[in-house]
Amino acid sequence: MPGPQARVVTIVEDDPSMSRALQRILRIGGFGTASYTSAEALLARDDALEGSCLVVDVQLPGMNGFALRRRLAARGKVPPVVFISAFDERAAAAEAAALDACTFLAKPFRGRTLLETIDRLLDTGGEERVIHA
Repeated sequence: MPGPQARVVTIVEDDPSMSRALQRILRIGGFGTASYTSAEALLARDDALEGSCLVVDVQLPGMNGFALRRRLAARGKVPPVVFISAFDERAAAAEAAALDACTFLAKPFRGRTLLETIDRLLDTGGEERVIHA
């Protein structure tokens, strides 16, 4: 059973096996999870950003992860974001670094790295950026 809302991580990942793996890692780490297969699915839900952090794949069908982050910023709702990607890591890491309250992890990454990154983001209110490319 998920803990308080402050410990819920929202996942936006279109690959079902990766989404399941992320959910398992986060639950082991003591987080509750909510999962969406696209940026549009997340944006369609008014209650979708009740959690404390987002884990977002950069390469999503339709709107990509960076466009999602910019859309959320325009709405004034921007929790800390951990971007994940297996493609063009240098360019993606550079774009993530340019966005406020964002971090980048290149796939594959260790589950412990993800948990430590989220803990640091939550401890610093999203002020610390961590780029693992």
